[in-house]
Amino acid sequence: MREVSVATLELGDGSVVWYRREGTGPTIVDIHGSGFGYRNFAMLTPHLVDSFDVIDLDLPGYGQSTANGPLGVAEWANYVAEFIERLIGGPAYVHGTSMGAVVATRLAADHPEALKDLVLSCCLFRYDNAARHMRHTWKRGAMDSGMVQVADQTAAAGFSRSFYDRPDATDILDRLRTAMGSNEPESFVAGTESLEAMDLSDLLPRLPRTLLLGGDEDQMTPPVPAESGVGFDTAVKVIPDAELRILEKCGHYLVLEQPERAAEVIKRFVLRSGDTG
Repeated sequence: MREVSVATLELGDGSVVWYRREGTGPTIVDIHGSGFGYRNFAMLTPHLVDSFDVIDLDLPGYGQSTANGPLGVAEWANYVAEFIERLIGGPAYVHGTSMGAVVATRLAADHPEALKDLVLSCCLFRYDNAARHMRHTWKRGAMDSGMVQVADQTAAAGFSRSFYDRPDATDILDRLRTAMGSNEPESFVAGTESLEAMDLSDLLPRLPRTLLLGGDEDQMTPPVPAESGVGFDTAVKVIPDAELRILEKCGHYLVLEQPERAAEVIKRFVLRSGDTG
């Protein structure tokens, strides 16, 4: 198995991507959600490294990565495409969660040469009005009180109700605060405003083989949003080769709440293609 390594990669415009790499097998690149950075996958990656060469990165503007240009979904998709080409030299599997899933959707549509199969967890392809209201509240909290406050605000909508009865809930909430507290409010707000402006529904027919992975108690990006939004219920009908899996008693922070179950579903989906690296 590949030992854990951390490194940086400079891109063409001088932006720098910090990343962590571990495991053996086909390469899978994880793209984190808004407010997180690579720590978004701290509980998922240990369940993947026995089957994959896992790369967890900080998007430019997050954590230890720096950006020399504007921040937003389209820009991050371009950064990740260049990162994959420079580091790997060929296509990789890509998993994005929440905002990262929207970035991965743009990546797949704009840079199909950069990836093989796609895993999208917990996202909307167009926000409904409820999601917009939530994000407005969190943006204000980020600028007024900082990212630890955003962690506490989003936790209320991010986990299933039964999560709070678990003995490890306090530890996971502390991990959430650490992950979000390591990033700047400006990056969170930029990502949020980019998400609010996005309507990626026209891109769905262009996506490759795709796993849609959600939680049945996801209040932020529900699998079936209100009429004003576009979610997994629409995507599974429009993407040419899509599989929909919904984890029970699971909220939006799926990779924190049920990482082992999520990893099992991802492994079955990707390795079914017969790719062993």
